[in-house]
Amino acid sequence: MENISASRTFLPLTILFVITNGLFIALRSRLDSWGIDTNVCIGGNLILFTATLISFYLYQKGIRNRNNQAFLRMVYGGMFAKLMICLLAAFIYIFSVKKDVSKGAIYMCMFLYFLYTFAEVSVLLKLSKQQKNV
Repeated sequence: MENISASRTFLPLTILFVITNGLFIALRSRLDSWGIDTNVCIGGNLILFTATLISFYLYQKGIRNRNNQAFLRMVYGGMFAKLMICLLAAFIYIFSVKKDVSKGAIYMCMFLYFLYTFAEVSVLLKLSKQQKNV
């Protein structure tokens, strides 16, 4: 029962992932004309989705724990994990392509980072309110 609710609470983030990838594929020629590498955007979206999945798991684990220190440890751990995954991916991309870095794709990934974070916090706030009512 617990796995069903966990997958159901993560559904809005999965829908966000599918929609953004669909938009990147559908608008590939337009984004390329603006100098935004769509392959980098799709890869960045996948990395952000994975990082959000890991941080969401840690946040959800923290919400279920009644110990305040454990809750804070999980929240900080989730934030740190997401930040480090994104930072590592950005450094790997920048150092691998050197002068051919698509700044537009990096800005798009930054926008996606904020979008995923907003959606994640919204879902977690709803989940937190449900936890209080139980």
